[in-house]
Amino acid sequence: MIGIIGGTVFFKSDVFAKLQEFPENTKHGTVYLKKCDRFVFVPRHSLQHNIPAHKINHRANIKALQNLGIKEVIGVYSCGSLKKELKPGTLLVPDDYINLFQPQTFYETLNRHVLPGLSEKIRKKIFKSAKKLGVPVKDGGTYFQTIGPRLETKAEVKMLKKFADVVGMTMASEATLCREAGMEFAAICSVDNFAHGITKAELSQESIEKTAAESSKIISAILADLIG
Repeated sequence: MIGIIGGTVFFKSDVFAKLQEFPENTKHGTVYLKKCDRFVFVPRHSLQHNIPAHKINHRANIKALQNLGIKEVIGVYSCGSLKKELKPGTLLVPDDYINLFQPQTFYETLNRHVLPGLSEKIRKKIFKSAKKLGVPVKDGGTYFQTIGPRLETKAEVKMLKKFADVVGMTMASEATLCREAGMEFAAICSVDNFAHGITKAELSQESIEKTAAESSKIISAILADLIG
């Protein structure tokens, strides 16, 4: 069994449409998941897509996967490009991340430290499936996590682009918690827009969602091959 964390945009995919819905109770809260005999899907923003990025109960989501005995997790993310050469529509599998704001942890009362990182084993599996399907995927890049729910200011983007390739609001939290829970984790990032100020084009929710929906079809195919 593999765990997949993603947005509700995937509900329209054949891979996820007929999954059984069920609740999983954890010490951090109840999570409503979808599952079959091959994988468990966690809808990051809830089944109703009504939880904004800064309100997601990441600890409950990851603990639910741990409770189910999941050992490998793939997260799917919509993100903004911090580089002009990294165009919307690109799929990227990051190899590192930065999270300096409100880091998530299970170790609230314990003096323990984990060494953050992304699973090279799962990253290789993603590339293998993408190559099999003839889908171009960028290998490597740094993800910078902000808090949300607003997008970043031009001044913030000017700073962030010196240190990272893409920006988003959720991946680093999930990656760190998976590491603390003893699960291997890797990510597929859908570059859905240029970050604020990277180009002169204006950002809009509609254009971001349109690109995300188009990329979700390709990502669904990759995930379908991964889970067999």
